[in-house]
Amino acid sequence: MPEQPPYLRIADVLRERIAEHEWTPGDRLPSRAQIAQECGVGENVVRRAQELLISQGVLEGRAGSGTYVAEPRQRVRMVRSAAREQPDGSPFRADMKAVGRNGGWESRTDAKVPAPAEIAARLGIGEGELCVRTTYEFLADGRPVQLSTSWEPYELTGGTLVVLPEGGPHAGAGVVNRMAEIGITVSHAVEQPEPRQATVEEGSLLGIQKAALVTHIRRTYYSDQGRPVETADIVVPAALCEIVYEIPISR
Repeated sequence: MPEQPPYLRIADVLRERIAEHEWTPGDRLPSRAQIAQECGVGENVVRRAQELLISQGVLEGRAGSGTYVAEPRQRVRMVRSAAREQPDGSPFRADMKAVGRNGGWESRTDAKVPAPAEIAARLGIGEGELCVRTTYEFLADGRPVQLSTSWEPYELTGGTLVVLPEGGPHAGAGVVNRMAEIGITVSHAVEQPEPRQATVEEGSLLGIQKAALVTHIRRTYYSDQGRPVETADIVVPAALCEIVYEIPISR
């Protein structure tokens, strides 16, 4: 039987020490150098062991602070469904309320941002054409649990009251309702989910380790004329959230 990789052995050691209450939820772990010395391995082995445990929700990394034993947290359920587009409320807030948590978000919008090649292809516009870009941090009880970057063609909404997704009289109304205000009917969305590892920036924002498992969803909304009207990159950390797809069945 092949020998267990060193980082898996160290992960088991750390998990056992937590189970024996040597460290309790919220405790900061000793430095990697100290753990490496105690276990007779290199710091890189400890780093890989900690990254594994962070991806499993046992530990959590805090940028500039260290690695901590994770507080017991209920994974947030993210329901993906066209039926959840509401004229008077946020599906995300509804998801948070269902598990007894307070949901909200922070956002930043930049108008007239040139579209990168991939975004332009998804929106059916030329590379470099202007877009409205909005970045989001979705929060549960004040802690980030999901990231999103949304792109809309500026030519579509420029000069209207809905040009800013989170500003003006229709702030926070969502893509479907905002587009309806300018006479565009959104008929459907296409989502392409795939697992990958978190980037350094994503890990820092979400409080997870770089390379922790996330689901990257590329979502695009289409009008009833078949035109893409918005596309977004949504990043959901596996340790914090579970994704559920609700599929309506026609009869």
